[in-house]
Amino acid sequence: MSVLEHISKPKNRPVVATIIGDAGLGKTSLAATFPKPIFIRAEDGLSSIPEASRPDAFPRLTSVEDLWEQMTALIKEDHPYDTLVIDSVTALEVLFGEHVLETDPKKPKGLQQAHGGYGAGRDMVASMHRRVRKAAEMLVERGMNVVFVAHADTTRIEPPDADPYTKYTMRLHEKSMQPYVDNVDLVGFLRLETFVTGEGERKKAVSDGTRQLVCHATASNVSKNRFGISEPIEVKQGENPLADYLPQFKAKSKGK
Repeated sequence: MSVLEHISKPKNRPVVATIIGDAGLGKTSLAATFPKPIFIRAEDGLSSIPEASRPDAFPRLTSVEDLWEQMTALIKEDHPYDTLVIDSVTALEVLFGEHVLETDPKKPKGLQQAHGGYGAGRDMVASMHRRVRKAAEMLVERGMNVVFVAHADTTRIEPPDADPYTKYTMRLHEKSMQPYVDNVDLVGFLRLETFVTGEGERKKAVSDGTRQLVCHATASNVSKNRFGISEPIEVKQGENPLADYLPQFKAKSKGK
């Protein structure tokens, strides 16, 4: 039998997304609008959601072993959930760093000195992030969406052919970012729609509270998507802004 006989059009698959934003903008609330979510909590962001509409969640992580146990249960056991939300990978970075330091018998003061130095500690943290991403792919194969929540930070970009500028990115070490940016379906940057008023030194930024999700490539922040989204999407309370753009997700959100 020839391998050509196995050629077919790939079917829609669950979504793997990363949502980035500053504190208090509603990253957790947005993630909670995905179909039938279950939260793995490295921090306690769910308290911002009213109890009546608050999604289910595992107990808050106290160790790396808790994380692997919770993800393994979702992979191997029967459950009613359609989406895993990890809130947040920024807090996981801290948890992983503490684990690396605790497992070094020499008890170093920082990751730079951990496990022999030369970046070994940072590499170990990045390896654990890649393990999270690998487990997420197993959940996708099972039929679950996966949403990673991350806090925003800024970094200075110095391109060789243009003037330096500042860009929003994830509050993670650069070695830890790759699993949540390169091999995901969507990276969305959650922001307030902002207007500049005044002139000269009296200019100031103002907002009416409207939130937007930026999913297309732009120089000002890390974002991307595989669904043809080319403009910022307004984010309304209690609604998922991606439902009109992702057919497979839209079908699940309607219970089909």
